[in-house]
Amino acid sequence: MADGIFVTGVEHYKEALAKLQTDNPKTKQEMQRIIRNAIGRARRNVIRDAQGVLENDPRQAYKAVRNSVYKQVFGGQINILPSRKRGAPTSYVRPRKLDATPHQRGGNRRPRVVEDAMRIDSYHGVDRGFILRFQNAGTVERESRYGKRGSLRPRNWFGISSAYQMDAAADEVAQEIENMLQQEFHQI
Repeated sequence: MADGIFVTGVEHYKEALAKLQTDNPKTKQEMQRIIRNAIGRARRNVIRDAQGVLENDPRQAYKAVRNSVYKQVFGGQINILPSRKRGAPTSYVRPRKLDATPHQRGGNRRPRVVEDAMRIDSYHGVDRGFILRFQNAGTVERESRYGKRGSLRPRNWFGISSAYQMDAAADEVAQEIENMLQQEFHQI
């Protein structure tokens, strides 16, 4: 009692504020759910951008865009790095132009190495992340014994798209956490 002022209910507010701290398991779980949802939306937007970069993508290389949420700290990432596990191989048969028009003259005379062709054609979805990395970083001029094979110019589409989407996700996470804390604080 100081000059006739009584302070009551402090313990109630102290316990309520302790529940809002990040070391509280319930609060930590809710914040990780918010981060997971925001990064998932950012990943879907980057996938949409990847589909725009690859006009013709019959084997779904866009599925190689991955996301992860960290367990020890609050955060996450989006990447196009190779997966640790290989997906199930598929039996994709590439349509040939000469099969569609059998009386056509000309065409590519370069023989296909069957083992290599089957191996590369069996990559599907997540395993085709190398296509996205080639489109992002570009390739050097390649030459084989059959002639020049060309190159891909670097586009840096992933760096631009992922940075923008992660910034948007960070803003979304901040807003959601602020809303969560305000809602919890008003319940006190």
